[in-house]
Amino acid sequence: MDQWLSQARDALAGASGVAAAELELDDDSVATLLELARVAAHESGERTNAPLLCYLVGRAQSGASLEALAAAVRASG
Repeated sequence: MDQWLSQARDALAGASGVAAAELELDDDSVATLLELARVAAHESGERTNAPLLCYLVGRAQSGASLEALAAAVRASG
């Protein structure tokens, strides 16, 4: 994770009360999220859908794994 993203993670942890360690992004998660952002932007034709989809995935992640959510998005198109 680069310095800016690490600082943002720490700020989010502080504001939410969630431990910073729970907000860590491993390489696989980064690749999956970037792929989902690409799919959202290209398949919908709207670049603004990329961050919005990633937000929705983050909100839904308490109920399913990132891979399960990514598979659901891929199947929805």
